Amino acid sequence: MSYQNISITTSAEESLAEVILNRPEVLNAYNHEMLLELKEALAEVFAQENVSVIILTGRGSRSFTVGADINWLEDLSAEEARQVSRLGQEICNMIEESDKVVIAAVNGYALGGGMEIALACDLRLASSRARFGQPEVKLGLVPCFDGTQRLPQMIGVGRAKEMLFTGNIIDASLAYEIGLVNRLVTPRDLLRSSRELAENIANRSHQAVGLVKQAINNGLREGRFAGSSYETEAFGVCFENVEHVERLEKLKGFIDDA
Repeated sequence: MSYQNISITTSAEESLAEVILNRPEVLNAYNHEMLLELKEALAEVFAQENVSVIILTGRGSRSFTVGADINWLEDLSAEEARQVSRLGQEICNMIEESDKVVIAAVNGYALGGGMEIALACDLRLASSRARFGQPEVKLGLVPCFDGTQRLPQMIGVGRAKEMLFTGNIIDASLAYEIGLVNRLVTPRDLLRSSRELAENIANRSHQAVGLVKQAINNGLREGRFAGSSYETEAFGVCFENVEHVERLEKLKGFIDDA
């Protein structure tokens, strides 16, 4: 499928895909059409059996996405605003619930819904130029892609409330310090580092990585007991095929040669 506001590329081995937010002329600000395309693009790559890791980034060096296009946002009715919120939450839930690993490569501003999309990703790598914030309260608004739910889980209630109550934008160094991002790299190294990490994960068992992701998410959503039960079931599922046998044989060979 062809897109106007989104680009998709896949690696030669087809195990990695890159989904690129592609409105650089407005710092990758999204409108309704772009959100719909992002949902379709993610569904497309999630359906590709060979793809196990997706890198999500923004076109250009200035912005992942600055959030909603203001010209579009100011014309929304209350009901249209609720529909936008539901669409954004659906996109973030797709990312979170997929058994694929999604890495956000944050190359610049990640504001509002842009930060919320990054929060839904499994891992976040940030350029030293990156900036993060939920400035909605400055506009008389609130986050609407579940930022009020995911941010406290990620950085703690106190820090999350400070960011959400003030709407202040923080730099990449502080984002790394408080655990908002996994790695902080130079702008030049952002995509290279993201691809190296993606390839590292893609070389692991796709099934096992997906099950680990679901076990973590189940525990976060439903509590430790539910997460533990899922983990036990997932461990059993791993023994329903021979992949673990092949990988254990390779490990035995490595130990014997050591």
